[in-house]
Amino acid sequence: MLELIITKDIDVPGIDTLPVYRQHGGYQALEKTLKDYQPDEVMEIVKKSGLRGRGGAGFPTGMKWGFLPKESPKPRYLCCNADESEPGTFKDRMIMEKKPHLLVEGLILSAYATKVHHAFIYVRGELALAGRQVARAVEEAYEAGYVGKNILSSGYDLEITVHRGAGAYICGEESALMESLEGRRGYPRLKPPFPAVVGLYGGPTVINNAETLATVPAILAGGAEWYASFGTEKSKGTRIYCLSGHVNKPGNYELPLGTPLRVLIEEYGGGVWKGKKLKAVIPGGSSTPLLTPDKLDTPMDFESIAAAGSMLGSAGVIVFDEDTCMVGAVLRMTEFYRDESCGKCTPCREGTYWLVELLERLEHGQGKASDVPLLMDICDNIAGKSFCPLGDAATSSIVSSIKLFKDEYLYHVTEGHCLVGPGALATARAH
Repeated sequence: MLELIITKDIDVPGIDTLPVYRQHGGYQALEKTLKDYQPDEVMEIVKKSGLRGRGGAGFPTGMKWGFLPKESPKPRYLCCNADESEPGTFKDRMIMEKKPHLLVEGLILSAYATKVHHAFIYVRGELALAGRQVARAVEEAYEAGYVGKNILSSGYDLEITVHRGAGAYICGEESALMESLEGRRGYPRLKPPFPAVVGLYGGPTVINNAETLATVPAILAGGAEWYASFGTEKSKGTRIYCLSGHVNKPGNYELPLGTPLRVLIEEYGGGVWKGKKLKAVIPGGSSTPLLTPDKLDTPMDFESIAAAGSMLGSAGVIVFDEDTCMVGAVLRMTEFYRDESCGKCTPCREGTYWLVELLERLEHGQGKASDVPLLMDICDNIAGKSFCPLGDAATSSIVSSIKLFKDEYLYHVTEGHCLVGPGALATARAH
């Protein structure tokens, strides 16, 4: 039987309130931890569990916490990155809306482990309900004595601030998030120094994704060995996979890391909609490269997806059916990155603009054969050369789609319309 860790009891009526959350074991991990463990012991448990960041990079969480300096003249901070803006990703939103106390408990435990006395929850501006739910959960936690001075008579103090973003994708990048928290425009910072040394307000700072923090209570309640029994050797635990696109049953599915892509799409997602065939799939949000149907048996873990030529990223799995025009789909994604570029660096600001111009020209039958290699050339001048990873994200779908579906790009050049889909048929009849 599938063991649910984060989404367990998530559909229980009232689980978003403190009384019902406590009835289902809520805050027991916090009570046990403050009573039985010192902060360094908690950090060691998380290290042994093998928990890796769920925001995209997949960096070991306990190791990341360990980068904070032992001594610092400035206060240290913990930031929960709940600025979930990656297209195809909606797991953090579900946690905040349906089980906000789980996130709050995970934040308190993580703050205790890292000896932080002021933590922030940065919620994406568009997620109005999520923001209200988290703010209410924090208020309830204060009233119950789980947050504030001398938590549960342990001598540990913690303040939590809920901050609503203003709707900028770039603020999901950790240094831009800190700039926004400090009241400035969300521009990424130059690294080094890294946040662990010089972060929020110049103090040592650790930044974790919402799903990462929401996993911590289960680890401390069940133990490191129990959590590490799920998943693969290098990718431990479960993961919430956000399944969307052309599938019969889109939604969030919590499964052990290493579950094959085919199982997620066919068994849990009910297969490709309308009885159509699969054409391509994005495994980790729109910023990760495309995979073709021959990769369907790839295990959904960090190493296996990387070996297949993509990234697990935020686990936002987007499915495309056989009638999808890849040029049109990639154009839509690239428009997002053009609009969301903060404009700080030239490669990203100018490059994303010209990528959209070229893709629009191709999509509307006005492209040239030279446009395809020109797209690749522009991508080469953005990826690895922009100030932050947004530039790399903007080029992933373009580079991978040209490699895998170059015939479609060339068909737009020679025929002036799409190779597949209803748009292709209509345009062909008009000709």
